Amino acid sequence: MAFTNNVMIVRHKLLENLVALWKENQLVEKIDRIPIEFSPRRSQAVGRCCIHKERAVTKYKSLPLLGWDMSDETDELTPLSEYAKKALERRGKIKENILCVIDEACSSCVQVNYEVSNLCRGCVARSCYMNCPKGAVHFDKKTGQAHIDHDTCISCGICHKSCPYHAIVYIPVPCEEACPVKAISKDEHNIEHINEDKCIYCGKCLNACPFGAIFEISQVFDILEAIRAGEKLIAIPAPSILGQFKATIDQVYGALKEVGFADVIEVAEGAMETTSNEAHELLEKLEEGQNFMTTSCCPSYIELVNKHIPDMKKYVSSTGSPMYYAARIAKKKYPDAKVVFIGPCIAKRKEAQRDECVDYVMTFEELHPLFRGLGIELEQATPYKVAKESVCEAHGFAQAGGVAGAVQAYLGPKAQGIKVLQFSDFNKKNIGVLRAYAKTGKVDAQFIEMMACEGGCVTGPSAHNDPVSGRRQLNQDLLKRTLKYENYHEGNEEGNQ
Repeated sequence: MAFTNNVMIVRHKLLENLVALWKENQLVEKIDRIPIEFSPRRSQAVGRCCIHKERAVTKYKSLPLLGWDMSDETDELTPLSEYAKKALERRGKIKENILCVIDEACSSCVQVNYEVSNLCRGCVARSCYMNCPKGAVHFDKKTGQAHIDHDTCISCGICHKSCPYHAIVYIPVPCEEACPVKAISKDEHNIEHINEDKCIYCGKCLNACPFGAIFEISQVFDILEAIRAGEKLIAIPAPSILGQFKATIDQVYGALKEVGFADVIEVAEGAMETTSNEAHELLEKLEEGQNFMTTSCCPSYIELVNKHIPDMKKYVSSTGSPMYYAARIAKKKYPDAKVVFIGPCIAKRKEAQRDECVDYVMTFEELHPLFRGLGIELEQATPYKVAKESVCEAHGFAQAGGVAGAVQAYLGPKAQGIKVLQFSDFNKKNIGVLRAYAKTGKVDAQFIEMMACEGGCVTGPSAHNDPVSGRRQLNQDLLKRTLKYENYHEGNEEGNQ
């Protein structure tokens, strides 16, 4: 995501500084100074009580960037240098959890969601008091105004609904409010906890937290160390990379070569496999009498179905994602290489854990500070052109409507009569609609495109460019591409035209 607030700037700058130290072979020696450099003596603390708290937060924010989380700390006296040393020695041991909460940073949100405002008139009815199931509402003897005992309150909201003056206000916790599946809540220490059994890895909580307390567990240094060790790494960037950086796509790929990647294979090439397989599967399902079929590209959607809407499973396409096919293209071409997916998606980290052909995942948000930390200027990078050009529609997978559009273009006349429906934002309302579709099996469409992010992958939670600029840049690039299914002949299958 682009720099829309200071949390993102800090996250970006911290990773950039760590990469720069790694480049100079000084990560272990100098990382302990990072918190001090970020919060020097007599500097003003931003959002914290003091610079010492700021330094502690910076230390703990460095852990997930090194590939650790808070559970890896067994002794508070252990310096960052020890974690950095272990990170550089780590080989292929990737943590299973995708996100972590920095407890030192997660301490400023409200403990309960309801508070009495000065609108309270101290009325005689006292509906808030009478209806509270826990007796958490009390009254000031002098003013008669109500107040809530936060140690007793369970945030049920009954008092809020009961007050005739609307004097009791609802105070949201941003990450909880953003989560569409209620996967995040406070633990016994009033620190937010992510329930892996519910989480769909949509990433909404990541950018919703105003204190930057939620982090992805990065694999950047695993990738860098593998390159330094002389291993062959192949980058497979997602189609949404077209909307991320202020440089030509060939310059971006050239910059990846400067990082040390042996080759770049576009995930758009895998998207062509997805399009072909999904198109044929759609026709087969409809011929068999199935009412509709959904796409299967979005890993957040797959997590949503598996964890929350199991009735939808029979309607989900069995076709693999573009990453799935691109990784196999890379492995076939370079059997001894490791494959690194690069995209805007957090959920791809979970998909990659289940895919034997994907070794690492890096996000666009991580890629930019990686370039900066290594001193790579995109505008000056030597352009690198990928070996195989993919059709325009395959690159269009990056935006809402792109998958459905590619399938329709592939099918040509056979797509006539197939009605398409799009979901490109998994919020509570949309998930409710999907539950209804799954339960009834009835929907006014035969093909439903599923994307967790509003506007598609190009606006993903770990994108680099802002959503508006990203979509505009992507569309401008797509307009320049002339190779389309209507004029694509090489390797065409029956039904392509």
